[in-house]
Amino acid sequence: MTTLYLVRHGETFDNERKIMQGQTPGKLNAKGILQAQKLSDELSSRHFDAFVSSDLQRSVETCEMIAEPHDKEVVITPLLRERDWGSFTGKYIPSLANLNDPSKWPADIESLDALKIRALHFLNWLKESFPNQHVLAVGHGIINKAIQSVYFQKPMNEIKVMINAEIRVLKLR
Repeated sequence: MTTLYLVRHGETFDNERKIMQGQTPGKLNAKGILQAQKLSDELSSRHFDAFVSSDLQRSVETCEMIAEPHDKEVVITPLLRERDWGSFTGKYIPSLANLNDPSKWPADIESLDALKIRALHFLNWLKESFPNQHVLAVGHGIINKAIQSVYFQKPMNEIKVMINAEIRVLKLR
């Protein structure tokens, strides 16, 4: 059984400003750096066989800080990228609040079905690449939610949103 320690990256400047980041690189702000460092300190004595990150900078930076005391390289995968928000990327999130009906969204936004398929591919890749290991993986709010949706076989709206630098543990069989 592979044990997945699923983490959301630390807070970014765009999180703070409520900007839809999507697949932009993002940059940790001072609070996000402190969050990642705190998580690193809390997990420094725990054993991990591997560290995995989304290929987006905000996750890589968070994962590298957590992995540093373990003296391990970070494996990068685009499977952990945040949802592609298409033309919503860069928009002020509260201005999108009235757009609750996805059927009225632009066609360039990654569908939930596509996102959940990517989440399933990630879980399968993780089990195959790191069998019976303890893996810490840093992703993003929506992809992490999709991973948990697939894992628990529940709709996305039944999965609680992860806050920045939160960790959840999943046992993969």
